[in-house]
Amino acid sequence: MQPTRPHSTQIPPITLIGPGRVGTSLAAALAAGGAAAAIAGRDGLAAACADAEVALLCVPDGEIAPACAAVAAAAPGLRFIGHTSGATPLSALAAAPVAAFSIHPLQTVPGPDTDLTGAPAAVAGSDRDAEALAGAIAERCGMVPFTVPERARAAYHAAAAIASNFLVTLEASAEELLAAAGVDDGRELLAPLVLRTAANWAERGPAALTGPIARGDEATVAAHLDAIAVTAPRLAPMYRALAERTREIAAEGARR
Repeated sequence: MQPTRPHSTQIPPITLIGPGRVGTSLAAALAAGGAAAAIAGRDGLAAACADAEVALLCVPDGEIAPACAAVAAAAPGLRFIGHTSGATPLSALAAAPVAAFSIHPLQTVPGPDTDLTGAPAAVAGSDRDAEALAGAIAERCGMVPFTVPERARAAYHAAAAIASNFLVTLEASAEELLAAAGVDDGRELLAPLVLRTAANWAERGPAALTGPIARGDEATVAAHLDAIAVTAPRLAPMYRALAERTREIAAEGARR
């Protein structure tokens, strides 16, 4: 994955399809960046695309191909079509006989007013012009574009899911274990620890690892498992899997 160079590509007006969280956040970012952009849902697609040169599909992965076909039929002057999926290949846009691109903000987008400023954005294009356009759109939104090889899209997106989605899963599990142990307000109590740990990892990488496994205290790990077996047994397999991966990271760090 390589950062792209700054783009001087001029951006034609952009028609975004899909007024959800990603589409609305991108539309706001484009407007703030001085780009002409309009956003439409399924019902207004035909009218919105009548004069469209660039269409960006901000729809769920499973809807990309049919949305592409609908845009291609409604936009006789279409020159570029893109999507915002991290895992979906550009071949999903094959129904439109034009250059294809993608822009995936490497950022969690929890609401329609998410600020994307400074977020990395994975970009791709079916040709140089399409890739340059994707990079220029990302930059106009205040994001920092970088490229991901087409063959690596699923692996890239899996990494993003581990870093973001699985983090929420882990913290929700920790909160559940605290509640089962009789400790209330788990999220409030754990939040400073989680945020500090994330900052430590950003600064130091795997060297930020602390805790019983990092110091070789397997007796404490065994005590954890015994307690989990009694308090929240469904969390035991997750703990074992994460403990094994943590041992690997700790061992790799010790060899450096």
